[in-house]
Amino acid sequence: MQFASLPKLQPGDSVGIVSPSFVAPAVFPMEYELGLSRLREQFGLNPVELPHAKDPNATHQQKMDDLIQAFSDPTIKAVITTIGGDHQIEYAHKLPPEPFRATPKPFFGYSDNTHFSNFLFLNGIPSFYGGCIYTEYAMQGAMHPMTERYARTALFERGKQALEASSDFNDEDLSWGVKENLDRPRRYQPNEGWHWDGERDARGFLWGGCLESIDEMLRHGRTMPSLSDFESIVLFFETCEEISPAYYVRRVLRALGERGILSRVQGVLVGRPKAWFFDKTYSDEVKVAYKEAQRDAVLQTVRRYNPTAPIVQNVDFGHTSPSLCLPYGGEIEIDSQARGMMAWY
Repeated sequence: MQFASLPKLQPGDSVGIVSPSFVAPAVFPMEYELGLSRLREQFGLNPVELPHAKDPNATHQQKMDDLIQAFSDPTIKAVITTIGGDHQIEYAHKLPPEPFRATPKPFFGYSDNTHFSNFLFLNGIPSFYGGCIYTEYAMQGAMHPMTERYARTALFERGKQALEASSDFNDEDLSWGVKENLDRPRRYQPNEGWHWDGERDARGFLWGGCLESIDEMLRHGRTMPSLSDFESIVLFFETCEEISPAYYVRRVLRALGERGILSRVQGVLVGRPKAWFFDKTYSDEVKVAYKEAQRDAVLQTVRRYNPTAPIVQNVDFGHTSPSLCLPYGGEIEIDSQARGMMAWY
């Protein structure tokens, strides 16, 4: 596999703001403006809204048009999504590849944006999993220092960077649309670090995303990397605020195994599971049990198909905080002896 080299940004550059899934700015404008202000004041960047970034009635075609325009505009140096959602499975496969191949640039998104990142990957364009306006830049109180550090790395720096485990984490949200919450810090808890299984070192290109979105790709027969491609891939995934049970995780992984994917991947990274949402306000004890059940399901299922690939779980990416920007399509090196990971940005 060969991937384009993405340009890095400079202070003062313009970044395109798109809503290719849920149009959150139409519902929660305060958080949107907070996120844009941090892009300006903390990162020195100039956010440029694409025409339908705040349009709650935007059609799939208009969302595609925004993505094409953002990539085609030479004054826009990177593209940042507002948030995820539940729509891209319906149109990402219809995008024309030419505008994106002609002008590859950094794209930041997670969750439902897995579908567009997969589209870019298939066209030789890397992206970044993470770095959305609402979930990173507009974090109430302040951006977590680790989130900010890896966002800066993805935006401005090039080269090999060590991935680290955060000392704390948050997975309990504060309500949006409440002005008092903008300055209110979230509750953070001690983080237990990475859970590691396997003694083999590995290196490969990162591919994956939100497990629920990967499930959608499998269900609807969307194009994914070929089996030969997966021999050079480190699979990464995480589960979303749906708080999918362990048996669901097992079934999706089994589908990947039965298709011959798990036996071929060089390694597996699993993001820290989100174990709390407004309709599932679990206690700390229940959250721990939920995460342990998912961890066991991952380990048991992957090992049935791949006995030796390193598996690293509870990594800081996905639907919890802090969230590092993973280089989707970038290379990663897993050192099982040193229990360390290096990624190319």
